[in-house]
Amino acid sequence: MARFAELRRKALARTGVSFPIVVIQEAGLDGFWIDRVLQQEGIESHVVDPASIATSRRRRRAKTDRIDARRCFARCWPTSAANRGCARWSSADRRGRGRRRLSREREVLIAERISHVNRVKGLLFSQGVSGYEPLRRDRRRRLDALRTGDGRALPTHFKAQIGRELDRLELLLDQIKAWSRAEGAARRATGRGAGLAAMLLNIKGIGPEFAAVLWLEGLFRHFDNRRQVASYAGLAPTPGKAGRSIASRAFRKPGIHACEPRSFRSPGYGCGISRNRAGPVFKERVTRNGGRFKKSTIVALARKLLVALWKYVTAGVVIEGAVMKSA
Repeated sequence: MARFAELRRKALARTGVSFPIVVIQEAGLDGFWIDRVLQQEGIESHVVDPASIATSRRRRRAKTDRIDARRCFARCWPTSAANRGCARWSSADRRGRGRRRLSREREVLIAERISHVNRVKGLLFSQGVSGYEPLRRDRRRRLDALRTGDGRALPTHFKAQIGRELDRLELLLDQIKAWSRAEGAARRATGRGAGLAAMLLNIKGIGPEFAAVLWLEGLFRHFDNRRQVASYAGLAPTPGKAGRSIASRAFRKPGIHACEPRSFRSPGYGCGISRNRAGPVFKERVTRNGGRFKKSTIVALARKLLVALWKYVTAGVVIEGAVMKSA
C-alpha cells in the first residue's frame, strides 16, 4: 500500500491527475488472499491464468515479469471482449476453492490410508503372514493371534512396530470420519436440490462425494464446447510434431496430455474402467483386438462420459441409457 501511495503521488506531481491503480497478477500458490486485500482497499484487481498470456512465435524473446506485465496490460485491460487476451479467474473460481479443499483433503487421507495398509501387509508378509486385513474392526485381536510362517509368535519389536502402524491407521480412519461429517454438513448447508450440481445426484450410480468432485473440480467452469471439456480433463490427445516426422508416423498421436487438477480426470477414468468391464460392446471390442488398445478404449469412453455429464448439467441433455433415481 505504501508503494501504491508513492506511485500515486509521483503521477499526481508529474501530470496533475490522480490515476486509478489496476493490478493484474498471475494465479499462483498463494491463492486469492492478495486479490481480496487489494479489492478491500478499493484497487481494481484481476487474476489471470499464466498459460493464457500470449507470446510471440516469430522469434525467441526474453522472459521477464516486466515484459509479461506490459503484454498482459495491453491485452487484458480495458476489459472489453475485443481486447481480452488473457483468461481471468472468475468469482466462481475463487468461491469454490474453499469447498474444493474438502474433496482434495479426502484424496490425501485415502492415499495415506492405502500406504499404511500396504506397509502393514508388507511387514507381515516378510514373516510369512498373509490374509491379514488392517481395516477390520478386530484388527488388534487378530494381530495377537497371528503366527509366522514357521509357527512362531510374532517377535516383540516387530509386533510393536505393527501396533504403531495401526495407531497411525486408526488416527487416519478417525480423520476420514470427521471429514465425512464436515462434507455432509457442507452439503446440507447448500441444500441437496440447490444449484446445478444437484442434477448429478439424480443419476443412479453417482453419490454425493462423486458429484462434489465432478462439479467442484471442473463442471462448474464455463466451456464453449466438448473439446474444451476433454482438454481440461486431460483426456484429449496431444498433436504430433510438425514436419517430416508426422508423415513417417502416419499421424499417430503420442497420447493424452497432463491436466491440472488430476482429481477431475480420475473420476472419469474410473467410470470408463467400470463401464468397460460391464459393457458387452467394449468388452467384445477389446477381445477382438486381442487386448490391444484397451487403455485407449477406456480413455475414449471416459471422455465421452465426461462430455455427456457436462451436457446434462449445462443443457439438460439426458444421457442415453442412464438410469435416473426415483423421486
